[in-house]
Amino acid sequence: MHSSDPALSAVMGVLAMMPIFIAFMVAIIVLPAWFICKKAGFSPWLSLLIVVPFGGLVLLYVLAFSDWRVVPAPRTQVAAGAGQPGRSALE
Repeated sequence: MHSSDPALSAVMGVLAMMPIFIAFMVAIIVLPAWFICKKAGFSPWLSLLIVVPFGGLVLLYVLAFSDWRVVPAPRTQVAAGAGQPGRSALE
C-alpha cells in the first residue's frame, strides 16, 4: 500500500506532526491560565477547562464574577518625599 505519490507523502508527513503541534498549542494556552488561576486563589486545574469546547468561556466567567481569595502584597515604605512631584528621594 506504499504509494510513490509525493503529494500523499507530504500529507502523511504533515498528519504525523499534528499531535505534536496540537500539544504545543494546548501548552501555550493552558500554561498562562494555570498561573492566572493559581494567582487568583483557585485550583490551577481549572485551567484545563480551556481544552473543553466552551470551557474557556466558563473559566472566563468564573474568574470575572467570583471573589478572588488573594491577600494583597504589603506596601513598602517609600523614602520621604520621593512620591511627591518636584521632589527627589535624594533631598
